[in-house]
Amino acid sequence: MTASPPAPRLVIGIDLGTTNSLAAIRAGRGARVLRDKDGEPLIPSIVCFHPDGRTIVGREAKALRLSFPERTVFSAKRLIGRAGAEVDREARLLPYRVHRGERDLARIAVADHDYAPEQIAAMVLQKVKSTAEHALGQPVSAAVITVPAWFDDGQRQATRDAAHLAGLECLRIVNEPTAASLAYGIDGSKDGTVLVYDLGGGTFDVSILRIDSGVFRVLATSGDTHLGGDDFDQLLVERILGAVSVAAPDPYMLQAVRAAAEGLKITLSSATTATLRLELDGHAPLDIKIDRAEFEGLLAPYLQRTLACCRRALSDASLTAAQIDDVVLVGGSTRIPMVRHLLHAELGRAPHTGVDPDLAVALGAAIQADVLAGNDKSLLLLDVIPLSLGIETLGGAMQKLILRNSTIPTSATEEFSIAVEGQTAVALNIYQGERELVRDCRQLGSFTLHGLPPMPAGLPRIAVTFLVDADGVLRVTAIEQRTGHEASIQVVPTFGLSRDEVRRMMLDSIENAQSDYVAREAIDLRNKAQAMVSGTRKALQLASLPPDQTFAVQKSARALEKLLQADADASSLKAATEELSKLTATIADDVISSAVKRALGDEQSHS
Repeated sequence: MTASPPAPRLVIGIDLGTTNSLAAIRAGRGARVLRDKDGEPLIPSIVCFHPDGRTIVGREAKALRLSFPERTVFSAKRLIGRAGAEVDREARLLPYRVHRGERDLARIAVADHDYAPEQIAAMVLQKVKSTAEHALGQPVSAAVITVPAWFDDGQRQATRDAAHLAGLECLRIVNEPTAASLAYGIDGSKDGTVLVYDLGGGTFDVSILRIDSGVFRVLATSGDTHLGGDDFDQLLVERILGAVSVAAPDPYMLQAVRAAAEGLKITLSSATTATLRLELDGHAPLDIKIDRAEFEGLLAPYLQRTLACCRRALSDASLTAAQIDDVVLVGGSTRIPMVRHLLHAELGRAPHTGVDPDLAVALGAAIQADVLAGNDKSLLLLDVIPLSLGIETLGGAMQKLILRNSTIPTSATEEFSIAVEGQTAVALNIYQGERELVRDCRQLGSFTLHGLPPMPAGLPRIAVTFLVDADGVLRVTAIEQRTGHEASIQVVPTFGLSRDEVRRMMLDSIENAQSDYVAREAIDLRNKAQAMVSGTRKALQLASLPPDQTFAVQKSARALEKLLQADADASSLKAATEELSKLTATIADDVISSAVKRALGDEQSHS
């Protein structure tokens, strides 16, 4: 008897987006998105912290953004993995409160709670996970998650932390445009050089890939982590607020105007003019008319920035526009007609529209998930590092060891020495960026090599090795060649979450899950009690009970109603509800019996 082969591992692909998120799974040669019970693939990346204690995610949360403007969090992806000082400007434009927490980390304040952006992302990932589990009918524990290609190491690590908090094993972080190219070229007939133009809600990326017989090699990538549909919405928000003449809009107005701006942007993608009737408390109704030409005038500087990124990527790949075989569009903002017109003019070819720009990234992530699960060995994905990696040297200079657009996995080693006589320890500060001085780059972490024997300056030989694995995780090792002393670090960004913070957040999430359950149980119990009081009174009018039983039921119903009015605790409500339930057990039978008798009487009278 031969053993049956093990069942293929279930790994899904997740597009964790600024505006919407979704999951997909490989199905045969292609892939399919996983839809919710209403058949919707897109889950708004929005979290509402309801005053009754519930945490609501997705479409339901989006529907509550005007009811609870300060409690509804959106666009948290633009804050993830970033210091508070980096998000001060955009924080002022948000209806919820963002502030600087410990170690200058960006934090989101809702009522009396403080949340890291990673926690908000984890809540969205949990919603995506549960939607996938409902669609597949089985648990999901592993995923490939996509990020903007221009995300730095800190933002990638923060995304991993969010997955961990959501109970997901993140097998791989994949760049969004790279994932989209997988969805584009999966049928095997699309060999060639492809430019992927990814204009999402919060970020812009462009990647140039060469596809050859199942090998997807990224040649270059460029982008801007602060350029996307949110910025286009903000242009319209400022236009509307200018018309309303409000200097300091309150959170409700910010949410209402942002929702209106989003609708205007969508309308102007298919119509030449759009009219908004705005009705805000304390203000007379206002009609605002915007035509596409005005909107495009506002957009022009932003879209020119995307074209500059395209030119930079072409230059890094040593290619001309004429050598690009196809242009693939990703992200909802690529539906804006001006985007397609400018790309056509810049690259000399109309963009490819065969893959839905909202779904392409998740579909590609699902294909890579299938490869990592061991179910498909015919594809190979060779991605790149978006920003150079290096260490600080004397005078605050940035010494780059691994240059941007290096294919991963990769490693590099360089030898350094000390500049101070008799130095017995060396601090190594790790940076990421393209500038020549570390003050203009981003510090990722630091560690110290101890145990050096006192030697003259320049004599110690310290070999520093940077190793980036296939997941894009950086490990730095330093060895003093003469003595063999060694130190190393797997980089966790200095401004990111520590491992202890991640563990604490996981414990908090478990505790919050319990409190959320208790709060929801209490709400359900009150609803049940109110329905029972109302239903009992109606049933008593229809039932024919003995006077003593009627009195007992009425007395029990009044007692339960008093407990509801007094906002009694759950145990008292539960006991009173159960007592009333026992007393009314015979009423239903009596009502049904009376209804049957009436029906039979009516039938006999008609015959």
